[in-house]
Amino acid sequence: MDEKTPIDFKLLQRSVLILAIIVSAAALYFIRSFIYPIFLAVLLSYLVYPLVKLLEKYLRHRGVATFLGVVLSLLVALGFFVFLSSQFSIFADEFPEFSDQAVENLSRFQQYISENSVITFSSDEWLQDRITLFISEQENFLTQIFNATTGTLVALGVQPVYIFFMLYYRHHFRQFLFQVVNEKDHGVLVKILQEITSVTKNYVTGIFIVVLILCVLNSLGLYIIGVRYALFLGIISALFNFIPYFGTLIGGAVPLLYTLVSPEPSHAVGVIILFLIIQVLENNVLTPNITGGRVAISPLFTIWAIILGGFAWGIPGTLLSVPFLGIFKVVCQNVKSLAPIAFLLSSKQSQEAKPT
Repeated sequence: MDEKTPIDFKLLQRSVLILAIIVSAAALYFIRSFIYPIFLAVLLSYLVYPLVKLLEKYLRHRGVATFLGVVLSLLVALGFFVFLSSQFSIFADEFPEFSDQAVENLSRFQQYISENSVITFSSDEWLQDRITLFISEQENFLTQIFNATTGTLVALGVQPVYIFFMLYYRHHFRQFLFQVVNEKDHGVLVKILQEITSVTKNYVTGIFIVVLILCVLNSLGLYIIGVRYALFLGIISALFNFIPYFGTLIGGAVPLLYTLVSPEPSHAVGVIILFLIIQVLENNVLTPNITGGRVAISPLFTIWAIILGGFAWGIPGTLLSVPFLGIFKVVCQNVKSLAPIAFLLSSKQSQEAKPT
């Protein structure tokens, strides 16, 4: 009788793990319209939680306190987007004038170069046509972006419901985790939950505070420079800071491009200096002290996470990728078999790895 080939259980476990990762990745992409609102609700719950906890002290009823907290937060958010929408409508009405002003600025620049150098310019009708077409395309692009953002908010109308139930049943979810995890590992689970709460709360509330501060600094700086629509452009440029690393660069490009097609293109120099100062201030003072630097993900993996999140979920993916990568890192730090992954993701280098 032939001997049966023994089953390699380690190989089987690895195969199942790889298959599970592939299936999970496919699910994250193909049912993203269902999943990313849930992920977003988790982060926003941490933002609303302090208000709900405060209301619970006075109302003594979790359901009523949670409902009022969610409603008040929703009213603030709706008020902000209504204001932003009205400002965008005023800004968009002047887009046709930007094209003519851009052509005039180009002609003045060419004339200045010709008068102060040996360089001469031939007919610039082709370049003027390209500028006009570019301005028109940017108007359509910005309108599509704004409509897409508004459409996303409408599609995420279920967010208040998600946030309400996540806050109302937060102890229920916690108890579920303790029932799933072995009793001997409850100490580790408590530590993981505490660290996740600390990291996520500090990051979410911190990044919102940073953006609010930048709204004021950007708008005030642009107003001092003399840029029109300083409030609108300052808020728009600050909102991009929800995206790590790329946010300040993209946000600063918006008022810079506007000044180049405005009647005062010389303001572009002041805009560049302003956002260089704000970049240094945000990276070295605001973000480290307000968010606490608790996520501490390597810049390389942060950029990868943002890019992959953008490919999978679009704009929501770029916003959600970093905090959830930080949550994954916390789990890896407290699970012995996953500790090397946490070390790889960390922004801290070992002494041996540091250059002398």
